[in-house]
Amino acid sequence: MHTRGTVCAVQEREKRDTVVDSLGPPASIRLAGEACLIVLYGEELGRRIELDDEAAVVFGRGADCQLVLDDETVSRRHARLTCLGGAYVLEDLGSTNGVFVNNAPGPKHTLKDGDHVKVGRTIYKFLHGGNLEADYHEVIYHLMTNDGLTQAHNRRYFEQQLARELSRAVRYERPLALVIFDIDHFKRINDTRGHLGGDEILRQLAAAVTKLVRREDVFARIGGEEFALLIPEGTVAGAGTLAERLRTTIEQTAFLVEGQEVHVTCSFGLGFLLPDERSKPKDLYERADAALYAAKAAGRNCVRT
Repeated sequence: MHTRGTVCAVQEREKRDTVVDSLGPPASIRLAGEACLIVLYGEELGRRIELDDEAAVVFGRGADCQLVLDDETVSRRHARLTCLGGAYVLEDLGSTNGVFVNNAPGPKHTLKDGDHVKVGRTIYKFLHGGNLEADYHEVIYHLMTNDGLTQAHNRRYFEQQLARELSRAVRYERPLALVIFDIDHFKRINDTRGHLGGDEILRQLAAAVTKLVRREDVFARIGGEEFALLIPEGTVAGAGTLAERLRTTIEQTAFLVEGQEVHVTCSFGLGFLLPDERSKPKDLYERADAALYAAKAAGRNCVRT
């Protein structure tokens, strides 16, 4: 398997920050190979790494690796991706933190089209066969609206929907609720469990919340450990009940990090738009954010309006 020009660019360890707002396809969208990796989460978000069957690709911090990752959670030679008989096999090279495919650890994985590959804090999507160009653009569109780690919507999408739903609520004089919440003492979690542990808690927490919200609600990760839930037609009583249910569910959930149970709590702030009120997206957001700070001041792990 041989990596082309995109891998050379990775080896240069570009230090620029990539934000979803400016995400777009690279200068060339031609896919010459039959397989590629796309960065879903981490530095160089959206970068495509083309693969073929001529040579192995080694992931790691070492300068001799084909895919160099400047990440303290990645070993010097972390993992190797090899094409064997037309199948792509990912092998752990005795790394400290392991490799994961679709969130499952293991010493060796045979990859399938669409698999998510996690090396350190970086998450890739593996594409193989089919119409790679169409699949690539589909992934890029997903990245423009979703957070690669939690699969919740991202802040960009949230802000667009907040403006849209607020305009609709004002026009038709309908209620609208916004819930903002974050994980209590998250820095302490990162300090004790490491950033990989913190990422895993964020992922599992988002999955738990997603099960409890309606399809028409907009659930988004809007900051490191901060989330928002926009509730069209959300009344004071209904949104308050949902926020309390989310708070209780998170408090009672045992999140698994490296086989150990970890318990966390969240603080919730609620903001509302009443039918006879005209407002701006910033006003509603600031109202919910102020309520979140009130929840923190009240001792955390509570809901405030």
